[in-house]
Amino acid sequence: MNQHPSYLDGNALAGPLGEIFAVDPTTAWRLCPSCRLPATMAQLHVYGPEPGLTARCPGCAAIAVRVVAQPQYLWLQLGGTAGAFRFTLPPTAP
Repeated sequence: MNQHPSYLDGNALAGPLGEIFAVDPTTAWRLCPSCRLPATMAQLHVYGPEPGLTARCPGCAAIAVRVVAQPQYLWLQLGGTAGAFRFTLPPTAP
């Protein structure tokens, strides 16, 4: 008998994330894993613009999020050591 933990694939995130990305992201808050300071996205210190935007904790400067926009893609990294997600952007009208 093959026993594996029961899990869903990443498609299970489509509904919950679709609701999250449909709201104003600056109101989202996080608890910094480094210094434990709670802060909204609007309170983060953002540096950039090239090659993308890096948002850091206002308390300890730990990386909270990185966003890199390319013509066809948007890259999103949560935290400083996590891998990045690549979102395909819809084509722009000429």
